[in-house]
Amino acid sequence: MRMRTAHVVSSRPLQALSLLTAGALLTGCAAAGTAGSDKAAAGDGSPVKVGLVYSRSGPLAAYGKQYLDGFTAGLAYATKGTNKVAGHPVEVTEQDDAGDPAKAVAAAKDLAGKGYKILAGSTDSGVALQVAPLAAQNHLLFISGAAATDALTGINKYTFRSGRQSYQDVLAAGTLLLGAKDKKVTVLSQNSAFGQANVAAVKSALEGQGAVVTSVLAPPSATDLTPFAQQVKAGSPDLVYVAWAGASAPALWTALDQQGVLDAGKVVTGLAGTASYPIFGPAAAKISFLAHYFPGAAGGNEAEKAMLDGVAKAGGTPDLFNPDGFTAAQMIVHAVEAGSPTDTAAMVKALEDWRFAGPKGDEQVRAEDHALLQPMFTARLNGQGPDAKPELLHVLPMSAAAPTVKTIAG
Repeated sequence: MRMRTAHVVSSRPLQALSLLTAGALLTGCAAAGTAGSDKAAAGDGSPVKVGLVYSRSGPLAAYGKQYLDGFTAGLAYATKGTNKVAGHPVEVTEQDDAGDPAKAVAAAKDLAGKGYKILAGSTDSGVALQVAPLAAQNHLLFISGAAATDALTGINKYTFRSGRQSYQDVLAAGTLLLGAKDKKVTVLSQNSAFGQANVAAVKSALEGQGAVVTSVLAPPSATDLTPFAQQVKAGSPDLVYVAWAGASAPALWTALDQQGVLDAGKVVTGLAGTASYPIFGPAAAKISFLAHYFPGAAGGNEAEKAMLDGVAKAGGTPDLFNPDGFTAAQMIVHAVEAGSPTDTAAMVKALEDWRFAGPKGDEQVRAEDHALLQPMFTARLNGQGPDAKPELLHVLPMSAAAPTVKTIAG
């Protein structure tokens, strides 16, 4: 574990950020500060301690690095380069969960035991779902990152998210899946929290339009994906919704192309990171893309420009999950400024219904369930290999990409 104050962090990317996961922590270390201690803390210049637990290693390490780069840029932007909030220096501790919920829980317990009130990160959905209960048990503000599972929304009053969720992906895809009535839709994904969330989201969104939804789920560790491509082809779907994460994506698209899936019906998938663009090759023209984000998608608003510049200046490459980290930093700074450095309840209240200009555009934290309302995009890929570039087709405003409202548990 390494600890650095934010003013030091700004000179080079934080090296680890991931979802702080949770395990049952000693309740004694989680008690919220009293009003008197909050006032004292507000004036003494004590540090705001933020714990980042993310996939610095493991199958989603590339996504974790993007989040981390975005967080560093977002902290500089939100604090106007001071890396202080209301006079308090921001002290960030990074820990690697390697995509393992048990490691994330252990890291979160350790940080909470040391008095940290704010946890952020979470690259993996399975990790996020383990951290969220810990946040509730110990009264910690938890801002999940790239983890897309819908189950995180409304899970408890202490949990928020700085990225999108699967239902928002499906709503974006819905603009590409015209005429779903009486069509067979197959969801191809991994048998993980992420994959299962996508199946549930597609069923929720498209079965109501008259579609018949089935799924093909591969083990996350699978490297030979031909059998799963064959299974999809055998079902003769009209529409294939591909939700895939991790380094096996090239093998997946090769298998789908070789087995003729891309020629048999309409295929929709999320536009992943920039490194994935070349893997589609000539097949890109056969695929419709929904997009959480790609560099330039938001049209170069102030926050997006700051994010792109900050990531580039730090030696990173602007990419898919930079907004998740950047937005997390914006949320943390606002929670401390408008709430309290030590009172979690005040920070939660400050975030609820907060509307702000993020790197994707106009965004809002929905008070009812802490969903992050945000724009979504559709795109196509032009060119092949290293020349492949996304072209924006349509922007769905946050109101058109809002998931179903949930009731916060507890």
